[in-house]
Amino acid sequence: MQRLRVGDVVRVISGKDKGKTGKITKLLLSDDKVVVEGVNVVKKHEKPNPKNQQGGIVQKEAPLWACKVMPIDQDSGKPTRVKAKIGADGTKTRVAKSGAALVTE
Repeated sequence: MQRLRVGDVVRVISGKDKGKTGKITKLLLSDDKVVVEGVNVVKKHEKPNPKNQQGGIVQKEAPLWACKVMPIDQDSGKPTRVKAKIGADGTKTRVAKSGAALVTE
């Protein structure tokens, strides 16, 4: 079971964007990285192309390591660790340290 999913609200716990909060927009499982909206924004120089007629400097979110983010518990509003809980019917659910189920938005 994965600790993070697309749509989770996470907080950055280390690096230049420490303390920022955002929603996961993309998971890069092979590289163990995540893209969080509004976090790790970089400027990229792009040539003119059919998609972008003018070109120029474009701001976009760059991926960051998954170990640098923690999901936020809906009850307390604080970053929390995640564990898997097996229900009576055999399904796994992600559970926060407080015991509340983590829900993706």
